[in-house]
Amino acid sequence: MKKSARITLTVVATMGLAGCIRRHPDPCESVTFNEQACQDAVRNGGYYWGGSWIPMGYRYPYPFYYDSYRSYVSSGGTVEAAPTEAYGRTFGGHSPSSGVERGGFGGIGAGHGAGE
Repeated sequence: MKKSARITLTVVATMGLAGCIRRHPDPCESVTFNEQACQDAVRNGGYYWGGSWIPMGYRYPYPFYYDSYRSYVSSGGTVEAAPTEAYGRTFGGHSPSSGVERGGFGGIGAGHGAGE
């Protein structure tokens, strides 16, 4: 294999791996840290993202990940955390398995009772 082909293949593989990481931001990574979601992920051995279960084997208890995050931030690191709701079992207001949103009127009916 030519040297340029190996470099191209390495770059493509690296970009593909980076794409996987961005699609499923680990709530316990310092860069994407989310306190509540990380606690749940360590406790449950994974987390939900976009309504799909992402199994993860966390080697350490939650305080390890929190301390790593605090150290990262104190040294000037920036965090791009997703909101806690993004790590929920549901996605877009409905269960991912049902594909059907039930009940309510969304924003239209919010806070409008009879006679208001």
